[in-house]
Amino acid sequence: MSSTAVRDQAGPKTPGPDGTGRGERLAALVQKRGAPIVLLVVVVVASIASPGFADWANVSGVLGGNAFVWLLALGMTFVITTGGIDLSVGSMYALGGVLAADGSRAGSWAAVLLPLAVGAAWGTVQGMLVARARMAPFIVSLAGLLGVRGVLQAITNEGSTTYLVPAGSWARKLGEGTWTPVLIVAALFVLGGLLLTRTRFGATLTAIGGNENAAVLMGLPVARAKVYVYVLSGSLAGLAGALGGLRLGSGVTTIGVGYELTAIASVVIGGTLLTGGYGTVGGTVCGVLLLAVLHNLIDHYFSSYGSAFTDAVNGAFLALVVLSQTLLGRARHVE
Repeated sequence: MSSTAVRDQAGPKTPGPDGTGRGERLAALVQKRGAPIVLLVVVVVASIASPGFADWANVSGVLGGNAFVWLLALGMTFVITTGGIDLSVGSMYALGGVLAADGSRAGSWAAVLLPLAVGAAWGTVQGMLVARARMAPFIVSLAGLLGVRGVLQAITNEGSTTYLVPAGSWARKLGEGTWTPVLIVAALFVLGGLLLTRTRFGATLTAIGGNENAAVLMGLPVARAKVYVYVLSGSLAGLAGALGGLRLGSGVTTIGVGYELTAIASVVIGGTLLTGGYGTVGGTVCGVLLLAVLHNLIDHYFSSYGSAFTDAVNGAFLALVVLSQTLLGRARHVE
């Protein structure tokens, strides 16, 4: 038997039951499970290195204080799965808080429904521009970021007017403590996970992100699905802002700056492909928790450097994850 034949029989490729090679299966596993593994390692190391990290006071502060911001990442997961982007969620978060505080004067129900309705309406406009007018999602949502922030400044007289939530409003209970915010967010994430993985709508989003032209030829409702994801993103951003404003007891006009970048980073770190075609709500959960843990450690050990150090870590971590996704994607295609 020739040496070539021996190499062919004993080569490095080991096809699996589905015809994939060992390297391809390993790359796919790392791409899907990398975030939970890194999160576990960071939590274990932080708990050992910093005795106060695992204290309930610290854990509750991380979970309760950031819970509503994580809803931005949930909506962003659906948008990025289609290959889109929504840069307006940070501004909508701030507007939602102001609308909730203002609406609470008319009734507790208005504190939640008004921001939710405004967020859905703005998401509809953005979705129509992306899906029907075929405008670039980056340009549309960038205009949304600036436009929503402008509306926020207009209704608060350039930030000089502060709306307060009445102390007797039952809606304030939605943002209080640790367990209420965490349970609300957990329930929405569970519903989001089921929507993305167990419904035809979720399969349509994945198909659109993978190959939009092929999705059209398959007869999938591409334009309608795109509109829906921006409606979902806007609604969740408005709701998150409302619940955050109720937690603070007032509408804060300066909040939300850069939140859209944190949401994008969380989603991509969790394993959702920035180019679209694959999304994971479970990975997003790990992504937001991982960033929250890192921010907590930075605040504890590097507080003297301010928020600039946190932003630098976010950027470096995101760049590392995107690079890893690119290399893993090449490995899966080469194998």
